[in-house]
Amino acid sequence: MAWSRYQLGLAGLMLLTGSINTLAAKWADNFSAGGCGETPEHSFQHPFLQAVGMFLGEFSCLAAFYLLVCRDRRRAEPSMGPPQPFNPLLFLPPALCDMTGTSIMYVALNMTSASSFQMLRGAVIIFTGLLSVAFLGRKLVPSQWLGILVTMAGLVVVGLADMLSSHAETHKLSEVITGDLLIIMAQVIVAIQMVLEEKFIYKHDVHPLRAVGTEGFFGFVILSLLLVPMYYIPAGSLGGGPRRVLEDALDAFCQIGRQPLIALALLGNISSIAFFNFAGISVTKEISATTRMVLDSLRTVLVWAVSLALGWEAFHGLEILGFLILLAGTALYNGLHRPLLARLPWRQPSAAALGSEAERENLLRGERAAINGDS
Repeated sequence: MAWSRYQLGLAGLMLLTGSINTLAAKWADNFSAGGCGETPEHSFQHPFLQAVGMFLGEFSCLAAFYLLVCRDRRRAEPSMGPPQPFNPLLFLPPALCDMTGTSIMYVALNMTSASSFQMLRGAVIIFTGLLSVAFLGRKLVPSQWLGILVTMAGLVVVGLADMLSSHAETHKLSEVITGDLLIIMAQVIVAIQMVLEEKFIYKHDVHPLRAVGTEGFFGFVILSLLLVPMYYIPAGSLGGGPRRVLEDALDAFCQIGRQPLIALALLGNISSIAFFNFAGISVTKEISATTRMVLDSLRTVLVWAVSLALGWEAFHGLEILGFLILLAGTALYNGLHRPLLARLPWRQPSAAALGSEAERENLLRGERAAINGDS
């Protein structure tokens, strides 16, 4: 079936904004500028401040939700029911997970390449699957277990590609290894977030934009307040700026004042996460869950291609192999192989229809990007 212009626009918006989200964050990391007072020029390393901006982008999804509600109410036949009452504190535990996981990933992004960052986030499949079995009582089918094993193999290949690549001009090998491990560790927290959302939130039939926006509100407020004690906590080599503290927000604003392009990169990060969440939810609803997963994989390719074109990283053939293995693992876990198997002559059409419907229902219930979600 041919896509309409609206559907093509949604797909393009998801692919573009999802890629901009990672690239804008990495672009900000690549800037150097002087700080407050007479401090010398240094790199912009402020992951927690960037995480605050990301949550501001998620928070804006709440405004998008109420705009949709107002527009729907003006129709002769509204398609959206009235918002259901719920306790907003239900969103606090997953918001804390989102805040922790996002902050760790932004720290890791300072240490490794944008493409590796995007690829290694595929590890969330492993931990989400295992936690859903342990805490939700879900039974994984053989193809999902195989997808988890294939994803593990893909992570090993991507990690090996990072260790064999040349890092002398950008990051030390020890930093790359630490960054990769932090990304994988963050996926454990993201997986916990997804399990919490499914167990406590989605059964209340909360609109996805409202869920994203409420979590963004909690994350924005809590992490903004935490910037104050972070200003005084020593962090050694993990700290950015001359003071080597966990987060020097004042130094960040001084750097932004001296290099306005940093503000442009941060604005791109904030706005892209808002549009990416909206586009992802809309693609799932208007087209299919399969399309959303394919676009998310294409986003990784686009991030890698732009990073190579800009000279942010060097080409390594193992990254292609790692990406293909991770793509196969994602496809197996999410059932993307079923439409292909259904086309085989000995397969019954009814099985294809059932698989497609089950896959759509599953993603409508639980799929969304956590940071750039995104996971």
